[in-house]
Amino acid sequence: MNKKNIGLIALTLLMTGAIDSIRNLPTTALFGPSLIFFFIVGAIFFLLPTGLISAELVSTYQEKGGIYEWTKMAFGEKTGVLAIWLQWINTMVWYPTILSFIAGTATYLLDPSLAQNKTYLVSVILGGFWIMTIINLYGLNISATIASWFGLIGMVIPMALIVILGLIWLFSGKPLQVHFTAHTIIPHLGVDTNWISLTAIITSFLGIELATVHIRQVNNPQKTFPKALLTTVSFILITMIFGSLAIAIVLPANQINLVDGIMQAFQNFLHDYHLAFALPILTVMIVVGSIGGIINWLISPAKGLMQAAQNGYLPKLFAKQNENGVSSAVLITQAILVSIICLAFLLMPSVNGSYWLLTDLSTELYLLMYVLMFLAAIILKKRHTGIKPVYQVPGKTVGYYTLSVFGILGCLVSLYVGFLPPGNIDVGTPLHYFLTFAISMLVMMMPVLGLYAYKKLARH
Repeated sequence: MNKKNIGLIALTLLMTGAIDSIRNLPTTALFGPSLIFFFIVGAIFFLLPTGLISAELVSTYQEKGGIYEWTKMAFGEKTGVLAIWLQWINTMVWYPTILSFIAGTATYLLDPSLAQNKTYLVSVILGGFWIMTIINLYGLNISATIASWFGLIGMVIPMALIVILGLIWLFSGKPLQVHFTAHTIIPHLGVDTNWISLTAIITSFLGIELATVHIRQVNNPQKTFPKALLTTVSFILITMIFGSLAIAIVLPANQINLVDGIMQAFQNFLHDYHLAFALPILTVMIVVGSIGGIINWLISPAKGLMQAAQNGYLPKLFAKQNENGVSSAVLITQAILVSIICLAFLLMPSVNGSYWLLTDLSTELYLLMYVLMFLAAIILKKRHTGIKPVYQVPGKTVGYYTLSVFGILGCLVSLYVGFLPPGNIDVGTPLHYFLTFAISMLVMMMPVLGLYAYKKLARH
């Protein structure tokens, strides 16, 4: 892109495309009307702080941007490696969830009952991810072209349609599976289990900092960025809240399947409106759009691991790029790791339980990275008072520290509730879930110690 050529609409589309996803709607729909309250809480204590703080960090340190450089400058190289590891490993856990969503959606072209078949899901996840890995070995240009078109087809149109169908259902007097009262919209906040929905909602907000890298190319960033972020947040809240409620009003909570809940809702709506012929078309659109999105995501986290390799924390093999400019070793390693992680579908007593475990685990790992980002933001602000950023958050220094504290609080509360088993999903006993989750967290984080040890040994 040429310098300073991104306007308000383009920036809004970039940020919205980075995080808005139809895949998350069934998960948040499980929590009914209370999701309205927790979406607003999540926006105030996570989405806004993340977007605004990361934008100022990018515009302040224009030569050295990204989570690795920020945490490295604040706390040293080892913390930078930990941050980039968390960003990479959470994505490895995330892949099986989006692939299972694709597999579950695709069953509506075959047999919807397959969506609860663990063997089918694991087979599609493994086959799909290896095919996408091979596609990416041929370079990012092919991937970016596919993703840009597929994203429009598979996200924007179906998201708008589910909202419209839900509103028609609501205002036409159809029977509702949830009821909207003050008590259901604002839950009892003293009950820990009521906060579990925050995990599903924060999952819907992850990744906005990836779009803030474009802040340097924005026209008049001090005015344009806040407008774009406010528009993005408003659009995401409207589509996610109304999209989730559209599923909640038509499907009983105990019948919502996380891997194919969006198709369950579409099937109900279209059948009732005598539009069942459109279901296969929607199925293909969502599958195609999701595949396009995941192909594009394969390269981005791989760059983080390449940074670690270039700094001596991994063998030089991982820093080498093939003729298409990608690290074959990193992509193959990702595929092997995802193949192992997808076996989590065999650890839980239900497909919903496995899907929730992986979603929860991915979110918690990402939140740890955000805690490091907000702490680094505070340290860097105190240390580099003389640097004038291209963009400053509203309220300048006071606003900056307030948003950073809000972000840390939001992350810590979400980290706590992540260890609680959801009451409306079959994840086994509370002890079984806690131990499985805690051990999984440790297993995902322990390899970073191996990276430290490798560099230490390599020096001698």
